[in-house]
Amino acid sequence: MAARKTTKWIYWLMMGLLLLGLGGWFTGGGRARATSIGSVDGLDIRAQDYANTLRNQMQNIGEQTGQALTMEQATAMGLDRAVLSQVVSQRVLDAEAQRLGLSVGDLRVAQAVQSTPAFQGLNGEFDRQVYREALRRNGLDEGRFETSLREDTTRTILQAAVVGGMPEPTTYAGILAAYSNETRGVTWATVGPEAVANRPEPTSEDLRGYYEAHPDEFTAPELREISYAWLTPEMIQDELPVDDAAVQELYDSRLDEFVQEERRLVERLVFPDDQQAQAARSRLDSGEATFETLVEERGLLLSDTDLGDVAQAELDEAGEAVFAAQTGDIVGPLPSALGPAMYRVNAVLAADETTFEEAAPDLRIEIANDRARDLIADLRPQVEDLIAGGASIEDLDSQTDLQSGTIKWTEAASDGPAAYQEFRQAAQAAQEGDFPEIVDLADGGLFVLRLDGVTPPELRPFDDVAPEVRTAWEREALNEAVAALAQSKADAIAGGASFEEQGLAPRSEPALNRRGAVEGTPPDFVETAFAMAEGEARVIPAEDGAVVMRLDTVQPAADDAPAVVAEQAAIASQVSGSISQDVFAAFSQQLQTGAEIRINDQAVAAVNAQLN
Repeated sequence: MAARKTTKWIYWLMMGLLLLGLGGWFTGGGRARATSIGSVDGLDIRAQDYANTLRNQMQNIGEQTGQALTMEQATAMGLDRAVLSQVVSQRVLDAEAQRLGLSVGDLRVAQAVQSTPAFQGLNGEFDRQVYREALRRNGLDEGRFETSLREDTTRTILQAAVVGGMPEPTTYAGILAAYSNETRGVTWATVGPEAVANRPEPTSEDLRGYYEAHPDEFTAPELREISYAWLTPEMIQDELPVDDAAVQELYDSRLDEFVQEERRLVERLVFPDDQQAQAARSRLDSGEATFETLVEERGLLLSDTDLGDVAQAELDEAGEAVFAAQTGDIVGPLPSALGPAMYRVNAVLAADETTFEEAAPDLRIEIANDRARDLIADLRPQVEDLIAGGASIEDLDSQTDLQSGTIKWTEAASDGPAAYQEFRQAAQAAQEGDFPEIVDLADGGLFVLRLDGVTPPELRPFDDVAPEVRTAWEREALNEAVAALAQSKADAIAGGASFEEQGLAPRSEPALNRRGAVEGTPPDFVETAFAMAEGEARVIPAEDGAVVMRLDTVQPAADDAPAVVAEQAAIASQVSGSISQDVFAAFSQQLQTGAEIRINDQAVAAVNAQLN
């Protein structure tokens, strides 16, 4: 318990360092700034705490995304309100601790400070000069820092007092771990269509009965007869000449796209200061840590460090060293916009050049397509005027460059204009007698359509679909025959027969667990195994036949098995932590409900403005 509390002190201490790491925001300057943004039961909510917490959160997000977060962006994502809620919640707890007379003595604060690695010298002992220098760099003094540390530690003690008496959910965790680690021993085999000796042969009555029992399978969909006029850039772009000068100009304007300099796939891990970065480098060099370990210790995922492919100039001062490294090398610490960082090179991307001659055909098409889009856009007003004057689809074909056609449209249609989502939506929504409207296509084209008639869904005559009916009947009958054969074999096996005696090639899974999967079996294979009684045999339908499975053994989890013990401990810890969080959150919420909370919105706005 003592070790756990010490860990919490250090955690809160490091959080305090992060939160107060920008304490200098309130030092210096030519004009006075607000020192409070509100109060809780008369206890000031320090503007500095709010500013430092918000700045730290913004910096963390910047490190994860690789881009500095602006105050405008932070406000848009609600970060400022979340941080305000956080500091208010902390101050509510401070007020309650003050009401209870709960505090931390000087000796305990001193022990926490002296045990912090960031304040230790080269000999591993607390160094007051290092301590003062660390605070000075962050614009803090000892009194301000130790007050914050005292409050953080007091809140931790208050939290421990609220949730410390709750029992560990040992029984609950034990039941879940035992359930999760049970295993089953099963034997199984497949029964395929080839096992059916005599394929069923349908009579005319069978086919007619299947047809009548499954009308949906043989019903023609709704058919819409549509007339349309349309024009797309692709339909006219080949008619538009493009001179070489225009192609050359476009190539030159996008030269960086065709002539790409050498690049690297890089991950970057940023540290708060040079001291921590150098310590991490030493651990890497000694083999004590890996890059992945360091990323995890910073509370990040590998994806948070990924810069993608970058050019040397994009890495500023670190560029030369990173580009001199080989694939897999880790270089640094080196400067970055976010602080000292280490870089891992994951791949070397050679320079690549697409010559003008190679790019010209595609560029010529692109220019022609753009010009075609412009021509269609210029044509749109003329089409609108003609439609307003009562022009028909056929008139648009004869009086403009639009091309007309007809289509018997169903939801399965995909030819011509039906390949466009916009046309499919308009065709589905169209009503007879609608006034024609221009609809724009995603590629810069346009169309106008008219619904000429609708044929509702209709059951096709039996004689027209007789081959389809026979195929469907045979498929269903064969599946039923396979299932019946498999069931007869399962019944025999349950009665004591062996798989081999039933002509099956058995496979065994002696220790199947609930999280397992067996290749070549249906999705519900494992679930079915755990629902069976010992000695039972069942048939499970499969995509290409059926599976016959027998449950051979039921194996309870061993209470002292390492996997069970570890899972039980993990479940207990997770559930206990979740319950503790819920209880303390409810406690905090209740305190807030009864507290007198005042927020000075103008002071908050002033702090936000200073963070821009």
